Amino acid sequence: MIEIMRQAVGILRFQTRRQGLLDITREVAAWIAEQGLAEGLLTAFCRHTSASLIIQENAAREVRSDLEAYFAEIAPEEVSRYEHDDEGPDDMPAHIRTALTGVQLSIPLIGGRLALGTWQAIYLFEHRRRPHAREVALHLIGQ
Repeated sequence: MIEIMRQAVGILRFQTRRQGLLDITREVAAWIAEQGLAEGLLTAFCRHTSASLIIQENAAREVRSDLEAYFAEIAPEEVSRYEHDDEGPDDMPAHIRTALTGVQLSIPLIGGRLALGTWQAIYLFEHRRRPHAREVALHLIGQ
């Protein structure tokens, strides 16, 4: 039996308020529900070089604050450290943090739901200090 694969694409827009992790799981799940697919694969892609996507713990706030502190330590905002500073002292550290975390996630869809673990959520990781308008492109393929 040949089953036809369907696909859907979309862009979700988010307004960040500050540096840090923004839980976008609810918005992504709502978009998936609108597509009406039961099984498949979601690809999420952050369309920026100073923000990224990660899957991380969604229960203990301390996990998020510890991650934010760790990235501030390994890619500090030290003006004398970097040549690239076109948009201020947080510019190059933001690019480094994005390179370390990544801009793309692949998540299976099983039974019409994201196959995230009990304590997992999808986060947009804003690496800049100022608020930014961010876009996450979504591609869902399945049946």
